[in-house]
Amino acid sequence: MTRRERRSPSMPLMMMMLAAAAPMFGCGARKTSEGAGGIAPRQFTDALHKVLSADRTIYTKKVVQRLTQDDKVIAASERFHDEKALPLPAQMFRMGAELVSEDPDAGFSYSLQSLWPINRSNAAHQTEVEKKGLQHVLDHKGESFYGEETLGRRRYFTAVYPDVAVAEACIACHNAHKDSPRHDFKVGDVMGGVVIRVALKE
Repeated sequence: MTRRERRSPSMPLMMMMLAAAAPMFGCGARKTSEGAGGIAPRQFTDALHKVLSADRTIYTKKVVQRLTQDDKVIAASERFHDEKALPLPAQMFRMGAELVSEDPDAGFSYSLQSLWPINRSNAAHQTEVEKKGLQHVLDHKGESFYGEETLGRRRYFTAVYPDVAVAEACIACHNAHKDSPRHDFKVGDVMGGVVIRVALKE
């Protein structure tokens, strides 16, 4: 094993390590004491976002972009089951988020949000912190947004990271979709935000 391999754990392993760390600052059903030596919520969400972003970028560039735009051997479609096509990058992201949400001990949740959602009903369910964060990452290029909010009876740390179009495959669907509020996205544009939410100690 090379030094590089030792220093770079696999993505699934990193996800497992992050999930195991979540309860250390009061996330999920398991509890620890205040002095348990856990990591700060921002440190946790930053690390988790790096994993999510890396996985999504690789799928977008090495799978969807290559097979649909460059080699043109298969399409990507929101109706991928019916059309025997690839899931769109946003759909792959959402399926992972839904799987995590089914685990009551995960200690965190994540989602892809936008000020211009194709499904406009999604905007109606955005919290004030999410809306503020989405506007912040749009107005301040390269910056993330952090805040706290109370949902129900629970206090949460919420982070919003810019969702940047990394390839033509990212923008092709949005610009062509009949329900999209915007049709002028370019590679490099901020299309929305990745929202990561973790429960704080009570």
